[in-house]
Amino acid sequence: MEDHFDLSREGITAKKILRNAPPAKLYEEALRNETGSAISDTGALMVYSGEKTGRSPKDKRIVENPESAADIWWGDVNIPLDQHTFKINRERAIDYLNTCPQIYVIDGYAGWDPENRLKVRVICSRAYHALFMHNMLIRPTEKELEGFGTPDFTIYNSGAFPANRYTKGISSKTSVAVSFEERQLVILGTEYAGEMKKGVFTIMNYLMPKKNILSMHCSANIGKDNSVSLFFGLSGTGKTTLSADPQRKLIGDDEHCWNHNGIFNIEGGCYAKCIELSAEKEPEIYQAIRFGTVLENVVYDAMNRKVDFDSKAITENTRASYPIEYIPQVAIPCVGGHPKNIVFLTCDAFGVLPPVSKLSPDQAMYHFISGYTAKVAGTEMGVTEPQATFSACFGAAFMVWHPTKYAELLSEKIREQGSQAWLVNTGWSGGGYGKGSRLSLKYTRAIVDAINNGSLQKMETQKDSLFGFEIPQQCPGVPAEILNPRNTWEDKGAYDTTAKKLAELFKKNFKKYETGDSKKIVAAGPV
Repeated sequence: MEDHFDLSREGITAKKILRNAPPAKLYEEALRNETGSAISDTGALMVYSGEKTGRSPKDKRIVENPESAADIWWGDVNIPLDQHTFKINRERAIDYLNTCPQIYVIDGYAGWDPENRLKVRVICSRAYHALFMHNMLIRPTEKELEGFGTPDFTIYNSGAFPANRYTKGISSKTSVAVSFEERQLVILGTEYAGEMKKGVFTIMNYLMPKKNILSMHCSANIGKDNSVSLFFGLSGTGKTTLSADPQRKLIGDDEHCWNHNGIFNIEGGCYAKCIELSAEKEPEIYQAIRFGTVLENVVYDAMNRKVDFDSKAITENTRASYPIEYIPQVAIPCVGGHPKNIVFLTCDAFGVLPPVSKLSPDQAMYHFISGYTAKVAGTEMGVTEPQATFSACFGAAFMVWHPTKYAELLSEKIREQGSQAWLVNTGWSGGGYGKGSRLSLKYTRAIVDAINNGSLQKMETQKDSLFGFEIPQQCPGVPAEILNPRNTWEDKGAYDTTAKKLAELFKKNFKKYETGDSKKIVAAGPV
């Protein structure tokens, strides 16, 4: 910890700078200076992120520069910003930081692989943001910190200060802008801590594929036999739940890379949703909420400081950030060999997809690019029946290159290593939402166990005539009659109609990714 750390290179002249302050000091700072901060009954730091309680994807920008412009998948996700506006934003952020009585610096690493890790510097005005990134980045040893040197990327977080909405290319008072050439990320007008975490992920998603390394939005764990499994899935599909396995060690819960040696986690911590959290449902996460953990936007009783995890009074997106070693079954360092199994999780509210299906490498590419799940009625205003949601690579909001870039890397690595891909439905069976019932978590865990121990690989399969994947006919611990979804519907005609409807939605979505070289991938989708 340093009070007079030199940040002149970054343009910072603030009088008081705390570098890599320990959690106890950051607690003290947050409690003294930040409205709404308190300590929970378990010792976690409870904080409020202000007006923004989630990411602002429409305000995310990437600087359009001749050096990188041809690499970037421009569109609704990656919106261009000119260099001049980026410099204005950076100047605005630095000016604000220099007016603060005290600012905080966190130096850490992104990536557990020493050959490919990034040195990241975070400069921020809130103690809670510093503690958050202390948790989420990989923490240097004292010796590493002494020789940290010039960072590979710098984050200027002036989220308490607004962007100028009248500046060219800025649409609101919030701006999250990255320049790959300047190697900087500038945040204005939002104090939601997740913008920093996902900013680092976006940076890795650009830089790693340049090295033929696949960056992935997935969780990963490793068994006693050193077999690694990956779990891809959008929110609500069970990615965190199913990767937290008492028989296996967690490598990471959200962001990973796959290089020539195997898998490595990008992060040093976890950022778990904690709405409706309980010791019974998620014991590992529940036990991780202690001193050093940041609880973001939770509701609590001011008398006893007990958190009401069921309350959505502030937001449904309540979060807990904690060092990964707070999980009892964790692999440190957070690395593993090449994955034996790759699991794509989907919550199919149409009740069409089987509980588990086996994918060929081409089918793996198709479903990876599609990134399918479904919203159920009542989750959003105007949603009255199941709605298909597609997010390329199961994380389109953070992908920088065109999705086929990541899919080609995935296919290459699957073929090289002989990894087996599976599609696991954690959604409905016997009918769609409102008619059928949600597949039992007990059965889904049994399916994942059978994938991990290799028994499902040996089972006889039957090809689905519409989607083309192979459906195992048996799975230990799962009733055989539910493995083929058509068998679970009373009205077979209604199943066929709904299945064709979902197949058409897949095909319609995939058209945006079709190129002259994608015929094999297109052929791996629904017929």
